[in-house]
Amino acid sequence: MSIRAERVSRLLQREIASVLQTAFSERIPCLYAVTNVRVTKDLGIAYVDVSVYEQDIEARREAFRHFTDLKTEIRAALARRIRHQLRAVPDLRFFLDEGLHASKRMDEIFDRIRAEREGREAGLQ
Repeated sequence: MSIRAERVSRLLQREIASVLQTAFSERIPCLYAVTNVRVTKDLGIAYVDVSVYEQDIEARREAFRHFTDLKTEIRAALARRIRHQLRAVPDLRFFLDEGLHASKRMDEIFDRIRAEREGREAGLQ
């Protein structure tokens, strides 16, 4: 990724998170974080990864739908904030980031394996 694209990605991540916190906090009823933003080479599309902190997958998907439903309003609010820094605001495409939940599941699996292994070793002694 070019230096310009990296700078734009960081700017967008910071500003999208700020816009969501200030202007959309009452319309998105969950705890979330903008974990990453990637932009295309021509800076026309921004891929925004959002991690939603809900317990089950259906609750996460339902909460995530708010981001896609509000996409045009979020882009307009973002445009007002960064209009002097970018010529054109990229099209926003939101993606649900499951990385945190996947690592939590892996930790649970490893804990179960460790407990089974300790149980077997205790049975042998």
